[in-house]
Amino acid sequence: MPTEKELNVNLLDKLDLLERLEMADNEGGYEKIKQQLAFEKKCIERKLYQKPPITEI
Repeated sequence: MPTEKELNVNLLDKLDLLERLEMADNEGGYEKIKQQLAFEKKCIERKLYQKPPITEI
């Protein structure tokens, strides 16, 4: 079971993501949001598949 701190970190990460997407919308609309989504996906995949995994540090 995750601790409160772990839950807060995850929620803050999601809030950061939403704020970046809102900024992309303000800067360039649909195309800018598509670019930002592709970038965010790469960042998430990088964390997900990193070697060694975060839990083994």
